[in-house]
Amino acid sequence: MTTVAVNTYTHSVTYVADNILKSLKDIIRLSGLDPSLLVDSWESKMRALKTWLGSQDLEKVVLEVFNKKTDALIVRWDIDIVYSWNGGGGFWTDTDQLKYHIRKAGVAPSDASYRIMMKAKPGHPEVEGWSTSYFRSTDGFVRHNLGSTIDHNGLGGSAAYWRKT
Repeated sequence: MTTVAVNTYTHSVTYVADNILKSLKDIIRLSGLDPSLLVDSWESKMRALKTWLGSQDLEKVVLEVFNKKTDALIVRWDIDIVYSWNGGGGFWTDTDQLKYHIRKAGVAPSDASYRIMMKAKPGHPEVEGWSTSYFRSTDGFVRHNLGSTIDHNGLGGSAAYWRKT
């Protein structure tokens, strides 16, 4: 008798990492920004996502849209990582919900730029090209939770965005 084992957690990590980047690309593009910064660094971001999702050290992925001249935050998108492994076999990405809230958040001004950061737990594995950074202040902003937007067997992402009150 032959037995084959499949590491479904590895598949979940790949699915969730890929859909986090695709969701960020949609947010960037539909907000009127040029996605080339993301596309040009896709491999580095994918490597960090897979490493930290795989070790369960990733806490959140953050997209900051900011004014290039003043460095002031315009809008911020968070994808909070959820580790509730259930092995149930379900997988989905709620792109319609994201698109609705992207329209609600509005188009970014022409002088806007963006950056993508990841927050990992202390002691996380090092990933080449990634270092510690700071988040811009969300003072004067209110957080709008979208709920779960990505899931694969209980590993997923819950999205939210911050906009001025």
